[in-house]
Amino acid sequence: MSPSSKETPVTHNHEETLVLVKPDGVERGLTGQILARIEAKGYVITELRMLTPTREMLVKHYEEHEGKPFFEPLVEFMGSGPVVAARVTGNRVIEGFRSLAGATEPTTAAPGTIRGDLGRDWGEQVQKNLVHGSDSTLSAERELGIWFG
Repeated sequence: MSPSSKETPVTHNHEETLVLVKPDGVERGLTGQILARIEAKGYVITELRMLTPTREMLVKHYEEHEGKPFFEPLVEFMGSGPVVAARVTGNRVIEGFRSLAGATEPTTAAPGTIRGDLGRDWGEQVQKNLVHGSDSTLSAERELGIWFG
């Protein structure tokens, strides 16, 4: 570009989000494939840990759902085995990861998404959908604090 040319400023919406590989994803050995898809999309995994979450963590994480019929089964499922928690950063990563994850129900998730390609129909157990991703910058900040302190 010549010195007299005007450059269009590039705007970035750099964010970070929490991604969880849920117990069904870990149990089925899909953690590597899921993390590879995140990296292939151009996002950066800046922190990673595997743990079996405590009930206290899960109640805090899902507090907005407390009292709903699916709350107890969800907390029970999420505490049933190891979970992989990832701090992921990138431009519009919250929106981008949720698109990459696909619709909540694996049966209706589009091909090419994590849930569409790797998910199974578990009937009434919709919480078995491989991954969780924060739904907003506020949620991401709160959730990252729970999972990474």
